[in-house]
Amino acid sequence: MNLNLSASLNIFKLLAKPSLCLPQATVATFADLPIPLDKAFAGQREKVDIKAVVLDKDDCFAYPEHNEVHDQYKKRFEALRAAYPGRRLLIVSNTSGAQSYDRDGKLAAAVEKATGVTVLPHQTKKPGCGDEIMSYFRKHPETGVTSPGQIAVVGDRLSTDIMLANMMGSWGVWVKDGVVPLSEKSVFSRMERKLAPWLIARGYTAPEPSSPFE
Repeated sequence: MNLNLSASLNIFKLLAKPSLCLPQATVATFADLPIPLDKAFAGQREKVDIKAVVLDKDDCFAYPEHNEVHDQYKKRFEALRAAYPGRRLLIVSNTSGAQSYDRDGKLAAAVEKATGVTVLPHQTKKPGCGDEIMSYFRKHPETGVTSPGQIAVVGDRLSTDIMLANMMGSWGVWVKDGVVPLSEKSVFSRMERKLAPWLIARGYTAPEPSSPFE
């Protein structure tokens, strides 16, 4: 069983500040990601300079429990790798690399082999692993990352991927439709699709990056 204690504990932060789950940008599918990702945030008050991308796996660019990039997204995935080469592109998953689930690291190794992209081994699942992500980039200064505001987090879940971005003080890109057809998604995933427009209709807006929520 793949329990997520981090999400359960951070639900109290979300109740206190619902805007934590709102993205700064939304695309329909992974194939619609603008590259470079700075383009996703056009019109922001400040100039956006994305140095690195944190990428979700399951139902973002791959089917859950599959390692390979979904066929329809391979071209966009390779374009993203070219725009953010080496350690500037990092996969952070709540399955592959999550040490409470992928204890021996075999899932992470399989994804790395299939994609050519580093998978972060992390003790705390999303949305609570921001410190581990920043530690990774501090260890690799060649990425050019000096602040969380230079990172974009791309994923299909508001309560994990986008909340992670906002808690870090980074930019969040919500992949609204994902890989799995809507009819096959969990009830919770289908409910999440309605959450963002519901909050926006009530006046909530996505947080400003570079100011992590404590």
